[in-house]
Amino acid sequence: MEAAVVDAGSRLLKAGPASPDQAPAMVIPTQMKRMVEDASSVDNSIFEDVTVEPVVRGFTRDWDAMEDLLHHVLYTGLGWEVGNEGQILFTDPLCTPKTVREQLMQLMFETFNISGFYASEQAVLSLYAVGRISGCTVDIGHGKIDIAPVIEGAVQHIASRRFEIGGTDLTKLLAQELDELAYEKTQRSCEIEQHTLPDGQVIRIGRERYTVGEALFQPSILGLEAHGIVEQLVRCISTVSSENHRQLLENTVLCGATTSMAGFEDRFQKESNLCSSAIRPALVKPPEYMPENLSLYSAWIGGAILAKVVFPQNQHVTKADYDETGPSVVHRKCF
Repeated sequence: MEAAVVDAGSRLLKAGPASPDQAPAMVIPTQMKRMVEDASSVDNSIFEDVTVEPVVRGFTRDWDAMEDLLHHVLYTGLGWEVGNEGQILFTDPLCTPKTVREQLMQLMFETFNISGFYASEQAVLSLYAVGRISGCTVDIGHGKIDIAPVIEGAVQHIASRRFEIGGTDLTKLLAQELDELAYEKTQRSCEIEQHTLPDGQVIRIGRERYTVGEALFQPSILGLEAHGIVEQLVRCISTVSSENHRQLLENTVLCGATTSMAGFEDRFQKESNLCSSAIRPALVKPPEYMPENLSLYSAWIGGAILAKVVFPQNQHVTKADYDETGPSVVHRKCF
């Protein structure tokens, strides 16, 4: 049985057998609805919908919900059979706490009885997806931004930066913009788009299309006193050895669903051409043979590539490793 690869984000979970030349078999919302019985009901027939978010800003926060989600993914979605569980590779966000890595491994071995486990950092995996082992990833997801320089397959943690800003904050900004009557006049000079929401409501979007994405380059729009995304990238790279600056900046990879918004890549490149660095960031184009929209799940693709190596070569954590050492073995064998 092919090893499974799971990339659990704040908004979407990507999962599937390790097939690097294909998109993940499952892409489903991470957020769930839990039916809670109303104890005040006489006949116990009334249930209440409760929204549950297993992953918040990239990290698992609700382990019971994560267990339920993974049970659905592995047994219903991927067709695993109880008693015949396989091997699994997870992607790790930047700066994942040690306790989170240990708890995930413990869950997989003790609850799901898997035969093998591996975890690797998303920055490294996103580079693998475009055929690189060195470079810098700018990962803008639903709930966070990770900027991570990677040299020879190793994340330079001292130079990396994590920001708790993401697509969810841009969504809130868009909602505010649509409520601002002051934008009515400026909208007249912009192309207007009409969108129909699931409830049938029709909204018209003009200038907001540009303002929302621009917040990543001008954080002051979000009320933040911080440098824009390109300047943050350059500052991260400046903290590593100067001999690596060119290699890192000229192999910049954009990933995460938020980077797929219309015009983002062009805007990023334009800002890069204006930055103060002597070496300008240059974006890496994915190979033509890779699936379309690679930036949406580049970490998953990279995980599928890595799974083809670590499991056949027995570089993963086995059940025997776990039984002998416990959850802390993840820090020795998974990097």
